[in-house]
Amino acid sequence: MSIEIANESGVDVDTDAVMAVARHALDEMGVNPLAELSVLLVDVDYMTELNHRWMGSEGPTDVLAFPMDEGSVDHGPGEAGAGEPALLGDIVLCPEVAAKQAATAGHSAADELHLLTVHGALHLLGYDHAEPEEEREMFALQARLLSSWRASRVQ
Repeated sequence: MSIEIANESGVDVDTDAVMAVARHALDEMGVNPLAELSVLLVDVDYMTELNHRWMGSEGPTDVLAFPMDEGSVDHGPGEAGAGEPALLGDIVLCPEVAAKQAATAGHSAADELHLLTVHGALHLLGYDHAEPEEEREMFALQARLLSSWRASRVQ
């Protein structure tokens, strides 16, 4: 899997860990190993601009996901699109917003960025949390993926 990461946020971030959690989540979700993902870390001003332009919201947000190709999940033999590499899309993260949220949640900024990376990856794969049932499904999956990633790191 090709994951490109660019840190244009001005904040020191462990981009290797962000890349690793993204790779873990996508592998666990059965995404084609030839798929491509881009992760961009940006400052508050740029995230505010993106959030306004694409979501119609004011102020910065923590994560935005811009899907490119929905044919990237390998559903097994005989399924349309199976085995074809795809450009998943872009995950845009704002470390400054993540750090504020982390302080409120009582965990590290790194943990918050890992959570947001998995959250963004799930959005790229078509998951949403607009409805209560969708939210329960997406957040349970997000928690499972984070837990399995953390467990794999301590072995």
